Amino acid sequence: MGAGGQTGRQARFGLLLATLVVAYLISALTSDQAGRAVQVVLFVVAALLGLRRASLPRRLKALVIWVALGGSVAVVTMTALSSGAVARGAASIWTGMLLLLTVVIIVERVLRLDTVTLQSIYGALSAYLVIGLMFASFFAATDSVSGADFFANGEPANTQTFQYFSFTTLTTLGYGDFTAGGGFGRAVAVLEALTGQVFLATLVARLVSAYRGTARRNPPPEDPPAANGEGKTPR
Repeated sequence: MGAGGQTGRQARFGLLLATLVVAYLISALTSDQAGRAVQVVLFVVAALLGLRRASLPRRLKALVIWVALGGSVAVVTMTALSSGAVARGAASIWTGMLLLLTVVIIVERVLRLDTVTLQSIYGALSAYLVIGLMFASFFAATDSVSGADFFANGEPANTQTFQYFSFTTLTTLGYGDFTAGGGFGRAVAVLEALTGQVFLATLVARLVSAYRGTARRNPPPEDPPAANGEGKTPR
């Protein structure tokens, strides 16, 4: 798919996808402080998994890793010491920016692959999950810093509802049980819906089509002929 492709260990996204699924499930099942801290740790792990084979200069990669680690430690410490709106907003903004970096790295790696494999599709699915989690963090930040309720009709605003709203928006399901109440939240929701449609219609569809084409061009090898050359069982 591009110059400087990756093979072998460089093209593996299965562990990254599993990490993101676990992070989502933890936040979907609990909204306490410990659960949020574990989620941030898993997001850092996902970012590091994406960075390990990223095409960045060594010094820049090391700088990004240290910034990600240091910033995440600072966010977890700040939220542990304070439960105010400012602390929550700062933590959500940092989490969203960390996830934005992660999705850029994942997409860049997927696009640099020479051939489309199952790992490529894992990478695209990982990026899709990260996009949903990223917008959920930005919705939470908007709720914290705006001073007004994010959802209309007084619906509860927490980690679970933000992620639920984010993924139903990303996939354009539009159940309607949760809707953004403010103008800025609605604008971000529209941007997420457009991002989800473009992502599915371009990258994921292209990868699946190329993967099927590769499978058709490279069918599995046929069984070798029998030893006697006639395919019959010798007497």
